[in-house]
Formats: sequence, structure tokens, C-alpha cells
Amino acid sequence: MRKTTRPDTVGSKFLQIQTEKIISAMPLSLLPSLMMAILLVGYTPGPANLFSLHCAMRNGVRKAFAMWLGLLAGFTIAAVTAALITHWIGTMMGRYVVILKYIGCAYIFYLAWQIFRSSGTAAGTDKTCTFLSGIIVQLTNAKIILFDLMAYTTFVLPYSTRLTDLLVVAVLLEIAGPGANLVYLLAGSKLHSLFTAHPRFLDRTMALLLAACAVYILLA
Repeated sequence: MRKTTRPDTVGSKFLQIQTEKIISAMPLSLLPSLMMAILLVGYTPGPANLFSLHCAMRNGVRKAFAMWLGLLAGFTIAAVTAALITHWIGTMMGRYVVILKYIGCAYIFYLAWQIFRSSGTAAGTDKTCTFLSGIIVQLTNAKIILFDLMAYTTFVLPYSTRLTDLLVVAVLLEIAGPGANLVYLLAGSKLHSLFTAHPRFLDRTMALLLAACAVYILLA
């Protein structure tokens, strides 16, 4: 005699399958919250944004763009590394990221001093706006790395542990890092003519703003 399947059992299995599909990735309803967090964190003045602004004002968009490629590379390395760590060991890395805060602040102070010391000199003598500087600024940016970990643990881990889902959010996070840096860079390029008229004043202003960012990060 063939065994029949009860309708309520079929319905339960169907509901279970659909539920598993829903929780296998971040719900789309959370996307506006993630994008709002990206805009608030990424587009407020920070070390990388101010450094982009300075490089474009002082050197023009061409040389500043080479530095921005370093910011892009550094941010991508940091975001993918954070995604891999989150995938493998969850949030255990978070407690150690604070060490980067002090390394990053030391480097920001160094950049501020170099900019302040070179204030008023010709643009071609500026040695701070390089591809390598862009990478270092991002790899030691504890604020962004912690934000990456927060985004992964808040918007992905409750619904999925798949690496592909984490990497999708990593792509969105590029809007908060290199995307914001590029906006500041383009804004700085429009002010390049202003810089040529007042180089010493603007150099020293940007140096003090970078130093203030470092102090804020240390106290936060």
C-alpha cells in the first residue's frame, strides 16, 4: 500500500525551504540602513578624505589620482581581509583592530608634519601624495576597518555565513571608502587654482585638520 503524504507535512517542508532561502542572505529591507551608514561614515571628513582633498588642491587631479589608486587598493585589501576574517573566525579580530588606531594616528601625524613643513613650496616637491601613502593611510585606518567588521556582523552574519554574501557587502563598502575619497579629490581639484594663490595658508590649514583628525581618533 502506497504511503500518502499529509498536506500539513508538505506545507511545513515548503515553509522550511522558503525560510532557509530568505535567511541565506541579507534581507533587502536592510539595504537602506546599510547605505545610510555608508554615507554617514564614509562622507564625513576623515584622514583619507582630507588627504585626498589636500593632494588634489596641491598637485592637481592627475597626481592626486595616482594616490587615490593607492587608497582604492588599500581599502579593497582591508575590506576583503575583514570579510575573510569574519567568515572564518567571526568578530574575534575586532578586539585587535584597536592597535591599528595608534599606528594609523602616528602615520597621520607624520603626514600632517610633512605637509606643514613643505607649506609654500612648489607642488612638484611634494613627496606625500604617492600610491604607497594611499595604501598605508587605508590599511591603518582603524575607523574604516571597524566599520567593515560592523557591517559584516550586523547586516550579514545574522542571515548568512557565506563568503560570497560578505563579499557583496564589501563591494558596497567601496562607496564608503574610495567613493568618498574620490568625491573629496574632485572637490579639491576645483580648488587647485585657489591653492596656487594661497599655498602656505592652505597647506598649513590641511596639516592642522589632519592632526585634529588624528587627535579625535585617539580620543574617540
